[in-house]
Formats: sequence, structure tokens, C-alpha cells
Amino acid sequence: MPTNAPTAALKDVTSSGSTLRRFLHGLPGVDAVGLEARAASLGTRSIKTTAKAYAIDLAISMVDLTTLEGADTPGKVRALGAKAVRPDPTDRTTPTTAAVCVYPDMVTVAKEAVAGSGVKVASVATAFPAGRAALPVKLADVRDAVAAGADEIDMVIDRGAFLAGNYLKVYEEIAAVREACGATRLKVIFETGELSTYDNIRRASWLGMLAGADFIKTSTGKVAVNATPANTLLMLEAVRDFRAQTGVQVGVKPAGGIRTSKDAIKFLVLVNETAGPDWLDNHWFRFGASSLLNDLLMQRQKLATGRYSGPDYVTVD
Repeated sequence: MPTNAPTAALKDVTSSGSTLRRFLHGLPGVDAVGLEARAASLGTRSIKTTAKAYAIDLAISMVDLTTLEGADTPGKVRALGAKAVRPDPTDRTTPTTAAVCVYPDMVTVAKEAVAGSGVKVASVATAFPAGRAALPVKLADVRDAVAAGADEIDMVIDRGAFLAGNYLKVYEEIAAVREACGATRLKVIFETGELSTYDNIRRASWLGMLAGADFIKTSTGKVAVNATPANTLLMLEAVRDFRAQTGVQVGVKPAGGIRTSKDAIKFLVLVNETAGPDWLDNHWFRFGASSLLNDLLMQRQKLATGRYSGPDYVTVD
């Protein structure tokens, strides 16, 4: 069973495909208009300068600084690790990022780059980003990353199986990956842009949590629609309700398309107003991003000096 297993009452809903389907389709339907209106309303909240400075530092500490390209080299990963450890070399008060996220073959390089800093190394796995591989291949991918020293695994679900209604297959794959992770934390990526409906996002959120996810994550960043305030709000509601029912807390990671400090602060407001302050910590909330960190650093410099430095004063990822 997953190490993050829910209570006995909810274990029963995964005993067969039919009981799991009945449970997931019995979840309350999502009022799309109401969801989007609430997300938009929370996005208009303004915060004072002192709170903004705190929010920017908090957002920096929540970034999973990411490079997931076919052209990644050891040198690029080392540079990314150095930036994660010291995002602004001119200001040692700048927080480190939460993690660097790389492909499995770059985990060893990333671990060396962040050694002793407290920055985690996350690795995508399970045939990222499509997830189209046999389960033994996916599990081998996970075990390779864990053996290389990954602190966290970001897996992708089989969206084809999910959309076909084969929920038990998706559950069993997540549970098998959870077991292969051992003590390594598991983030489960739904690729919300491919799930078509908010109801499906709610079902995927509960499915991932039932199977033992430590985090639920919106997207790979490789499709047209990635993290949005509305789909993240829906997932925050899911983790809040799951903890209320089971006592198990699960993190949330929006990824893809979050590029500015203004965007990041809107998401932090969503967290605080929906799940609550218990999630305002990088153990429970992350941003999957690459360009976001640069804007956070520029806004931080502006608050400190009164001047907007511009992109030439931060490193290019």
C-alpha cells in the first residue's frame, strides 16, 4: 500500500474498478462558472508592500527550478543548480529555491551542484511527458532516478487510461510508482489541459491522493494549457477536503505558464484563501517554473533599491 495511505474507509473505494468509479463519479460536480469567478475574484486582491516582500521571498523558496529539454547538458544543469542555491549572487539574503527538476540522467549532476545547500533534486519519470510506456519501463525509470539520488519524483499519469474510464489502472500505476519511490516524495502530474473538464480534474486529484501522492501537480509544461488559477483552485479544494476526511495532507504544484511575480502572488492568495496557511510552505506548495524566478528576483531588487534593474541583472536560464 502507498506510504501516504488514507483511512480504512477510503481504502474500500479502491477495492475494484466499479467501486472506484462509483466513488469518483459520486464526487460533487464542479460549478465551472462559480469556480472561475472565485479564482478571478481572488486574483484581484491587493497586498501591502511589506506583505509583497514576504510573498516574493516565499515564492522564490517554492520554485522548482526546471530544465527538461533534449538539449540539456551537464554544464546547463550545474548552472541551474548554482542559481537554485544562490539565486541572486549579489544578495545573500535571497532564499534558495525549493528544488531543481531534471531528467533522470541528470540527477547525479544536479545532486553534486546543490550538495549541502538544502535544495532538493526532483526528477521527472514514467516516460515523461506522454506517459506512454509499459509499467515495467515506467518503474525502471523511477528506480534509476531514485538510485541516482533524487529526493522527489514527478510522474505523469496515463491520461489515455483515465479518459477511457479505466481508473483502477491509473490508481494501480500510481500506487506501484509510490512503492518504487520508497522514502522519495512523489508528485503526480495530471496534465490538466488534456483532461477536458473540471470534473475530471477533481476526479484525478482524488485518484492521485487515494493512490498515495505526496503532491498533486497540474501539468508537464509541455502542452498548450498548463496551470491556471481555476484548475489550481480546484486542486487546492481537493487537498483541503482530503485532509479533512483522512487527516493526510497532500501538496499542490502548479506548473507551466506562471512567469511573473504578479502571477505567483495570485497563486499564493489562492493557497491561503482556499487550503489555508498550513500550505504556505515549500513542503506543501511549489511552482514548476524556469522563467518565473528571474521576474521574482527583479521585483525583489526593485523593492530593495527602488529601481527596476531589468533582465540584464539576472542570469539567463
